[in-house]
Amino acid sequence: MKSPTSQRVAAVDVFRALTMLLMLFVNDIAGLEDVPHWLKHAGANEDMLGFSDTIFPAFLFCMGMSVPFAIQSHYRKGDTTRQIIAHIFWRTAALVTMGLFTLNSGGIEGGLSHQYFTLLMVTGFFLVWAVYPKTEGFRHQSFIMKTVGVALLAFLVLYKDLNGEPFQQGWWGILGLIGWTYAICAGIYLFTHDSLLNNSMVWLAVILLSVISHSNLIPDDYGGRVILLPFIPSDWTLHAFGMSGVLTSVIMQKYAGRNHQGKFTGILCVMGVGMLIAAFCSHPYWAVSKIQATPSWLFYCLATFFPLFGLFYRLTDVKGKASWFDIIKPAGTATLTCYIIPYLWYSIQQLSGLHYPALLSAGIPGLLRSLMFSLVIVLLGGLFVKAKIRLKV
Repeated sequence: MKSPTSQRVAAVDVFRALTMLLMLFVNDIAGLEDVPHWLKHAGANEDMLGFSDTIFPAFLFCMGMSVPFAIQSHYRKGDTTRQIIAHIFWRTAALVTMGLFTLNSGGIEGGLSHQYFTLLMVTGFFLVWAVYPKTEGFRHQSFIMKTVGVALLAFLVLYKDLNGEPFQQGWWGILGLIGWTYAICAGIYLFTHDSLLNNSMVWLAVILLSVISHSNLIPDDYGGRVILLPFIPSDWTLHAFGMSGVLTSVIMQKYAGRNHQGKFTGILCVMGVGMLIAAFCSHPYWAVSKIQATPSWLFYCLATFFPLFGLFYRLTDVKGKASWFDIIKPAGTATLTCYIIPYLWYSIQQLSGLHYPALLSAGIPGLLRSLMFSLVIVLLGGLFVKAKIRLKV
């Protein structure tokens, strides 16, 4: 097996692909009836870790793992630090923009419906952030298409505002939260680089900030609102997931390889046990809640993610079984495209008046339908890529 730094790490793509598939699944089961409670999101005041509550943090963990490899790739291509900072800024801006659009996609009574707004929104996304051919002859056309996309998205913002429904920041939307977490983690890694010590210290510091923000240990009157940077969503808990992914990749680059068989997965298992102990110790003080982004939710999830990724690494990169997951590969390599496609699907389905049979709207048949739906979306994502239609920020 080659060093992780010399080739694409299959486990990262596979872990991300499986997470994306499950994200599509848990989003789709939200409308089903007679579904086991443990599969769904826990309520705002519920002390419970539902299966759905683990998927978004798993995606942030995957995103964090990708950060070191992406930034190292930019340096190998000859990009300067200033160019990488610009890339991080524009990528963050794109994700936050898309997050705010999805959050504000509700329709206008007597005007543009949610479905038509969504179709125009997704069209704008693809016009602005699609991967265009880099040939000299297509450069002018791609500029025109991007300009049309920007104009279309600007029109939607103005339309909502003129009709008394101005855009709201709210909770930023899923893509917006991903954008914020990416910005923090990538910005940190620009300073820590591949230093295991520095990344470990930052990881512990971010977790400590998450704990402090939920403990009221620093009153507002004493500068807590400055120290904790309140404009950053989630009270640092989401960023702790991202930094956990960054740290995992740094450990992988240092300890994974032919000369350290089993050491990397062993380290992750030990970290998982440590997080489980932290979860048990923190649970009496905080409920396990995704909505509240509590430290106990963070610790229980990380207790799963660390050893689980170690298992995937041994299966795919050590044992060479990555081909087992080829059917869902587009979800790991064209992830944003796969995430956006359901917005098209649901809007077209609602506008056309199509409905699933009652049998497929509840219980086990409904769950199987949602699983098949998720797989179909991933396969459609693969077809989009083959047709040279792909989002990339």
